[in-house]
Amino acid sequence: MLGAYTYNKVIRKCVISFGTLFNNIEVRKETGGTTYQKMKVPLAYGPKQKFLARLEGQPELNKKVAITLPRISFELTGLSYDSSRKLSPITTDYKKDGKSVRKIFTPVPYNLDFSLSILSKTNDEALEIIEQIMPLFQPSYQVTIKIIDDINEYRDVPIVLNSINYSDEYEGNFDQRKLTTIDATFTMKAYIFGPTQTGKPIKKAKVHYDTGTPAAPVRRVSYQVEPTALRDKDSDGVGLTITAAVNDKTATLPVVDSTVMNIGDYIEINNEVMKVKTKPDETTITVARGQNATAKSAHASGSVIDIITSADTELLESDDDFGFNEMTSFYG
Repeated sequence: MLGAYTYNKVIRKCVISFGTLFNNIEVRKETGGTTYQKMKVPLAYGPKQKFLARLEGQPELNKKVAITLPRISFELTGLSYDSSRKLSPITTDYKKDGKSVRKIFTPVPYNLDFSLSILSKTNDEALEIIEQIMPLFQPSYQVTIKIIDDINEYRDVPIVLNSINYSDEYEGNFDQRKLTTIDATFTMKAYIFGPTQTGKPIKKAKVHYDTGTPAAPVRRVSYQVEPTALRDKDSDGVGLTITAAVNDKTATLPVVDSTVMNIGDYIEINNEVMKVKTKPDETTITVARGQNATAKSAHASGSVIDIITSADTELLESDDDFGFNEMTSFYG
């Protein structure tokens, strides 16, 4: 009822990208200006209460700090529609995907809310961790996420630091070790994409219009344009070669067989495009050199001749350089 199945894993990618920001937080212990211990702070997905429960359930709370704390946890706490970033729902985007084109409808703006908790047994370690995070957000930090894998769609997604709360808590009685907690909230301004549609590139355009003046009758005109290949795409010149070396000024080419070419055909030899002008005999052609913005050059005997045909046009992709075939028809 709602439409085609789609799952672009956008929310999952946003969660991973958010967590990756805090992968390399570390704390150091120093004495006399010399670092004698470094520790990478463990990072895990889950609510703060989960790790507090684990701490309370451990009988060995007096273990060294490096074994259990400090620790960072984060979780996705909510999603909300952001009407301030709404775009026209009928807007579409087109992405090239090989020989086909993918149609993407306007994504929907959603805010993803995250909470980040820092648990530490000393104030200094907690402050050391949060000071590595705060300078990145002024108040936002942008991450680039590959939103849709199939068409390599990337988006810059801002993450806004909303608030930071600091508290000292005690585990059990006051004679036990205290716990320092810093809670931060963030908002990731993401876009959720729906399904994509696949189609072929448009390769023909046709326009009908009327033309005329007060002194001349109105005529209906039909104008049609199609792309045409300017270079060879399929390397189809197997066995068709020139039989003698030519310089960059030679206009008469000796060939193995001229019967496979027509007057007016475009051919390509070693990245130089030529136009066949005449065929004096079955082993000779005359050509116009350096066509389609290619440079004239010398060619050795045995160089392959590729004929540029409609088959090459069928292999055109949207980012290729191509020309146009035009046809105009007039009707009374």
